Amino acid sequence: MTTTNPTRDRLDGQLLLPGDAAYDEARTVWNAMVDRHPRMIIRCASVGDVVTAVRTARELDLEIGVRCGGHSVLGLAVPDGGLMIDLTPLGGVRVDPVRRVAAVQGGALLGALDRAAQRHGLATTAGNVSHTGVGGLTLGGGMGWLARQYGLACDNVLSYQLVTADGQVIRASRTEHPDLFWGLRGGGGNFGIVTEFEFRLHPVGTRALLAEYSFPLESALPVLRGWRELNAQAPRQATFTASIGRDGLATVGFVWVGDPRRGRRLLPEFAALGRPVAHRVIEPSYVELQRMDDVVGRHALRRYSKGHYLREFPDAAIEAFLRRGTVDGGGENLPNVGLQAYGGAIADVPDDDAAFAHRGTMFEYGTGISWADPAEDADRMAAARRAATALAPFASGVYVNALSDDGADGVRRAYPAAKLARLTGLKDAYDPHNVFHLNQNIKPTSR
Repeated sequence: MTTTNPTRDRLDGQLLLPGDAAYDEARTVWNAMVDRHPRMIIRCASVGDVVTAVRTARELDLEIGVRCGGHSVLGLAVPDGGLMIDLTPLGGVRVDPVRRVAAVQGGALLGALDRAAQRHGLATTAGNVSHTGVGGLTLGGGMGWLARQYGLACDNVLSYQLVTADGQVIRASRTEHPDLFWGLRGGGGNFGIVTEFEFRLHPVGTRALLAEYSFPLESALPVLRGWRELNAQAPRQATFTASIGRDGLATVGFVWVGDPRRGRRLLPEFAALGRPVAHRVIEPSYVELQRMDDVVGRHALRRYSKGHYLREFPDAAIEAFLRRGTVDGGGENLPNVGLQAYGGAIADVPDDDAAFAHRGTMFEYGTGISWADPAEDADRMAAARRAATALAPFASGVYVNALSDDGADGVRRAYPAAKLARLTGLKDAYDPHNVFHLNQNIKPTSR
């Protein structure tokens, strides 16, 4: 369906309305549970298009959703009856290998950033699924395999270009709008639509090492104890991981970015943890490492997840982790659970340097489940909730990007009271009418 529309005439990109050929594809996001119908979708091909989209939404009093990778479990990019601002055409990455800086457009995916930087042996901290959006990951903090060496994604941002709620284009850095720069580093999409990130890059080479050792649940408690103790003295190039997946085995291991020969020095210590029923040690390229979870994290499945930050991991927490919300860890349709180590450069950053909180975290815990049949929705979601509830007594907060349907309580867990008050002040200054509220929302004082 093609109609004359004044908004369409002002765009470099594309306006999609219900009935247009590309409309259904554009409104489809990562979580197949999300099936909403925006009144219009603007696929932005320029910063000017983003300005036009924001102003159009305000003129028509339409709720705004912002899409990059579309990986939000809640599908917050898709406003039913509202205006979906689709940044995916703005997916470019420019790398200056001399300055070690990458200019990344607001709709770029992590894979595009990784590929462009790796042509020069460079990288910056990014997440572990290549079709995730740079924007959503970074604005919430941005954990990845390089974080223990170089800090979170948000710690590596030099500047942000963004469109504000009143349609102005501004830049935030340590010298320009420094208050906003503070809030954008961990405060989520509450203050505007970022159209370009400028990242610091690091010379990491192109090689990596991944080691995993799998054990039956009944013998995994001492293994996880030993893994926990090894983590306390792990080199910063190593990020320790633990998980229980569909196979019902407890798997411990680590990811090493850099010369694999140095990472292999940790292998004897892992071999001493016990006798695994399966193990693998591989040396992917860094780009391959960053794509390894792409199939597990693929689109078109129904999804639900919960998370916690853990400052400590006592034996009782290990036992709860292994049981996954059940009596003995057994049963059908149980969620995957996982741990990823923090520390290192993450904890080096002063707590008041950015909105991101909980830098004293030892491990991030996550539980997630995916399925295809809508009839299983209630049972699958309940299983994930039970697994997360079992770890709740040991939790010290939560990663804002791991929040799902936690609402205002989740936001209060993500930010200590003093940071939440400061973020509320920024919201009052930059978005007092809460135009950008389809996110883990920080409400302005007046709302």
